[in-house]
Amino acid sequence: MAFFLLLGEISTASSARADRTTHPCLRHITSGDALAVADPSGDIVFEKNATEPFIPASILKILTAATALHYLGPAYRFKTAFYTDKKGNLKVKGFGDPLFISEIILEISDTLSKKLVDFKDLIIDTSYFASGIHIPGQGMSTNPYDAPVGALCANFNTVCFHRTRTGKPVSSESQTPLTSLARRKIASLHLKKGRHVFTHNGHDAARYAGELLLYFLSQKGVKNSGQIRFGRVTREDANVYTYHSRFTLETALRKMLKFSNNFIANQIFITVGARVYGAPGTLKKGIRATRQYLEKTLSINGVRITEGSGLSRENRLTAVDMLTILNHFKPYRYLLTEENGLYYKTGTLSGIHTRAGYIQESGKAPCAFVISLRGNGKKITALMACIRRSRCP
Repeated sequence: MAFFLLLGEISTASSARADRTTHPCLRHITSGDALAVADPSGDIVFEKNATEPFIPASILKILTAATALHYLGPAYRFKTAFYTDKKGNLKVKGFGDPLFISEIILEISDTLSKKLVDFKDLIIDTSYFASGIHIPGQGMSTNPYDAPVGALCANFNTVCFHRTRTGKPVSSESQTPLTSLARRKIASLHLKKGRHVFTHNGHDAARYAGELLLYFLSQKGVKNSGQIRFGRVTREDANVYTYHSRFTLETALRKMLKFSNNFIANQIFITVGARVYGAPGTLKKGIRATRQYLEKTLSINGVRITEGSGLSRENRLTAVDMLTILNHFKPYRYLLTEENGLYYKTGTLSGIHTRAGYIQESGKAPCAFVISLRGNGKKITALMACIRRSRCP
């Protein structure tokens, strides 16, 4: 009797393994692809090539989000600090705020105008990030996905404009003036209308933020020399105002994931490194903090990370690794794009198509899935339909 019971257990286990590797959805997966689907408890329901490393592309942003939430917390707010020195200059120190936009600079200027009548020069302190940070996989194009990072950046390091009938560039955003630097860059790069990265130089990016600040301060009646210099905040300087972002980290992550914004991702990635290991923020510190989170909190080893957005083709993880990340990110799945109970993030690089997220039927706990396809990504639609029909437990 015991023999037949043991035989039954072996048969059941073999059947489970067979279902896991012979599921109908796996017919879409070739030798260069990967797929894994897990039930609400995290156990894999079916998979193929789930332990083979693949290039995650933008689904890596889920790991960046999870890491930031772990170290900083959802209520964390970026800051930008303002000081005056003994010579009457105004100093601004950036701390990597990825949502330092025109509307915010206007608000800050309004507050500063109630504290300052005038000042001499504007001195910019960008020391919270190391200088010259280059993101692996980032090109030198004017496309917004190639926007450089920095401790003080405005409007995602982009400018949006169109041209009048005479060809004169004018801002396409009523809240954003075209500063002198922006106009020079538009002319030198022969840019056409639209949103563009206009510089890959960190000092130019910070100077643009400074020009916007000077413009709005002048509009508020604060007199100044109009000169912008670079320097450091010292202990002798007096803090006159510290702006804490109106946007929480949770909101920043939602925007990052919704728009797959590489700039926001790496601003957060580097900030995490600076918070955990001290300024200046660097890619190496961001990588180190992410690895510590993976190894100490998630018990994941062997993941290769070179930046936080998924731009680099040197990033590597497995579908099993990604399922573990998704299991921990589950309470924040609402930050992902949602369509009829499907919460997901996509990733695309040349020849690479990835997708990861959750399927949640009404009244049921969510199942997690990870897809990596090489070559043509058209079959991802049929694959997703098959996964949804599978109705994981």
